[in-house]
Order: sequence, then C-alpha cells, then structure tokens
Amino acid sequence: MSEPILFSVVDGLGRITLNRPARLNAFDEATARSWERITAEAVARDDVGAILLDAEGPSFCAGGDVLSMAAGGLSAAGIAELAGVINRGILSLTESSTPVVAAAQGTTAGGGLGILLASDYAIVGEDSRIGSLYANMGLTPDLSVTAHLGRAVGQRRALQLVLQNRLLSAAEAVEWGLVAEAVAPDQVRARAEAVARFWLAGATAAYGQAKRLVRAAPERTVVEQLEDEARTIGAALETAEAQARVAAFAAASRTPRDSAQATKTAGR
Repeated sequence: MSEPILFSVVDGLGRITLNRPARLNAFDEATARSWERITAEAVARDDVGAILLDAEGPSFCAGGDVLSMAAGGLSAAGIAELAGVINRGILSLTESSTPVVAAAQGTTAGGGLGILLASDYAIVGEDSRIGSLYANMGLTPDLSVTAHLGRAVGQRRALQLVLQNRLLSAAEAVEWGLVAEAVAPDQVRARAEAVARFWLAGATAAYGQAKRLVRAAPERTVVEQLEDEARTIGAALETAEAQARVAAFAAASRTPRDSAQATKTAGR
C-alpha cells in the first residue's frame, strides 16, 4: 500500500504531497498521523527553506474521510483526538518560519479548506472550486477553518461560506483573498514551484521571518508585535546575507553624479 502522504527534499524545497487520490485526499487516521509527523520534520530540517504542499489526483483535499470514520466506528472523543493530530500538523506549518505555498487543483472542501489555509501563498486552477460544506453532513468546521478563514477573508465572508452550500469559483477565491493566483489547471504545480523557487533564490531567511511575523500578529498586542519586529530586523541586519544585499543595493543606488563626485573628492 502506498504512503498516504509523500515527502521529499530537493535543493532546499520540501514537497509534501497528499497521496490518497481515490478518496479525494481525505484524511483518515493513517493520513492524519503521517501529516503530523511529516510537517514537523519539514519545518525542523535545516535543509528546507520553503515548502510546497500539493496533492495527487483531480482534487486537492476533501477534508476528513467521513466514510472511513463511520466504518471505523470512531466515537466523538476519537474524532476530536484525530482532529487534534491534524491540527498539530497545521500548527507546525503556520507557526514556523518556513514559507509554504500550496498547489490546490480541483476541489477543496471541508477540512481541506483548513489544510489550504495552512499555506501562506495558494495557487489554484482556473476551474477550481473551494468551499466549506460541513453542514451538508450535519458537521461543524474544524482543522483551523474557523481560526484562519475569517482572518483570511474577513468575518462576514467567512460566515457566507460556512453558512451556505456554496463553492467559490477560482476567480471568486482570488477576489476574496482566499488564494493568491488562479492559473491554467495544468500549470498549478509548476506555478507553485516557481513561487517556492523565488523564495529559495532570494533572501530565504528574511521571507521566512516575514511570514512568521505576519502569522503571529493576531495573537499579540501592537506593542508586542513592534518589539518582535525590531528584534527580528536587528538580527537580520547582522546576517552575512543581509549585509551583502544591503551593500549591493547601496552600490546600485549610487548615481553617476555620486560616482563622479566621489572620484573628484578622492583626487584632491
């Protein structure tokens, strides 16, 4: 039997792939535990500078595998425990200083919306659809949907999505700010990888710290956030990468007049 989630690292890019296409990449117990383990490993590795979250098959993620849960006779306590396992994986991604891009083709629904929201930058196909749909089965949102959806799109729009039997189109998801880009369906993964490679080719650590600061802000006072910003930029300025980039920027910013004046002054 194939692994429910695949993980690989190539040239600084950690790729986490949901791998249950026959079940629309819905989470059963094995998938949940694999998710918790792999996300923790991905953000802890020194050789991972960016993470790409994608999925096999025609759909990104349908959330929890309700049929598997029903067949397994999971109790309320068991379902809550399993949600906690998946939540720990979500927190590994959102609380880390590693930027995460998602390639979310096809349909994303239910808890899959929470998995999508664990990314920092999401790419979908132009034919993609995204929704909540929990109430269709008498269930309530989980896997960070109520924690992150309102922050992403605003409370009123979040309520529209969770209180209606609605799937957003890709264009609507971009307009709402739920995802960053909608591209041709066959270009979703390629575009997501290009975003990740942009981070890796640039000031990778700075992108990661910027992500961490933005993610942390809602839980803090303004004073706490400003103090962290000050500490973080101070620490960044001491790195060899920042010093080299600042020096290069300064050199490129000099005008021909500046250079001529410097030469004239040096010749006195």
